[in-house]
Amino acid sequence: MSIAEVIDIVSKAGELVLSKVESGFSIYHKGTIDLVTDADKASEEYITTELSKRFPGITILGEEEGWSGSQDAEYMWLIDPLDGTTNFAHGNPHYCISVALAKAGQSVLGVVYDPVAKEMFSAEAGGGAFLNGNRIRVSQNDKLQSSLFVTGFPYDAATRKANVAIFGRIMQASQGVRVMGSAALDLCYVACGRVEAYWERSINAWDIAAGSLMVSEAGGQVSNYLGHELNLFKGEILASNGLVHSQLMTLI
Repeated sequence: MSIAEVIDIVSKAGELVLSKVESGFSIYHKGTIDLVTDADKASEEYITTELSKRFPGITILGEEEGWSGSQDAEYMWLIDPLDGTTNFAHGNPHYCISVALAKAGQSVLGVVYDPVAKEMFSAEAGGGAFLNGNRIRVSQNDKLQSSLFVTGFPYDAATRKANVAIFGRIMQASQGVRVMGSAALDLCYVACGRVEAYWERSINAWDIAAGSLMVSEAGGQVSNYLGHELNLFKGEILASNGLVHSQLMTLI
């Protein structure tokens, strides 16, 4: 299986999303504040069609269309066709396309593309992480006070409230916390050393499958809030450069 083919698919999906900015798009509500646009739908349709054509027989889980194939399959594609939809809908140019291949529940290939910044992140298990073809590594900062962190707030009100308290504790202990609105890009920013860590609860597998692999392959650490092995489907992630991981677990 060639990661170059996946990069090609994701790159073209990015072009499709940008074309929607020019031509206009419709916005729909999946929940009170949970949005979807026809750019999300068009991107996912293109990606699933191309993956099925080039890599037939592999189960696909997409954010908008759900499962295609057996949920118990050894291999599956996890697709977020437009991560950062709220940003996209508001004209905020911080969003991406994320595609990962998982084997037995563990990501083995990941591609995340920011079409506005033209930044293509890619990783394969055991092969390192890359940004536009150049090797990337996590930050070597081991001090909370000089660290910059990023988090996200889910659509679920109760979980949002719980994260406010965590946000406050980490903000007080660090140089700052950002909320940028794209989990996949947040993880890629950890991988390339722009921030020291990212955490979030009530997150979906397609949001974190590719980005979590980037962090691991860039020399970082990925776990749940208690430091146990990451389960993509359990809705909880802490990803860091590894040097501040245990300190963050204490604060969380």
